[in-house]
Amino acid sequence: MPTDRLTPGLKAETVTIVDDKLVVKHMGGDGVLSTPSMIALMERASIQAVQDYLPEGHTTVGFEVHVNHFGATPKGKKVTVHAELIEVDARKLRFKVEAHDEDKKVGDGTHRRAIIAIQRQG
Repeated sequence: MPTDRLTPGLKAETVTIVDDKLVVKHMGGDGVLSTPSMIALMERASIQAVQDYLPEGHTTVGFEVHVNHFGATPKGKKVTVHAELIEVDARKLRFKVEAHDEDKKVGDGTHRRAIIAIQRQG
């Protein structure tokens, strides 16, 4: 499987408004961005960084997440997530991920994904 188009430095950015689907409300008020939602946004950005460079008929699946979530982002605020491919090891990819809201950095870490063939339904 040729992966020569996958090189460190590939990047993607996603921008999302925190809505009811992304919050937890146990902190009071209208809620804040949940950690699982932040991780999902980091995964989405990582996918976007490499999807167009994968061999035809392939995609990626996540298998490791090491992130810190250290800032609350209230419902209604914009959260911007950056993902950068930092390592390619055969079928395994490592990304640096960061999340920022309108005021501050709210999370960072690394995420790993594996390249797999898309299963055909038949």
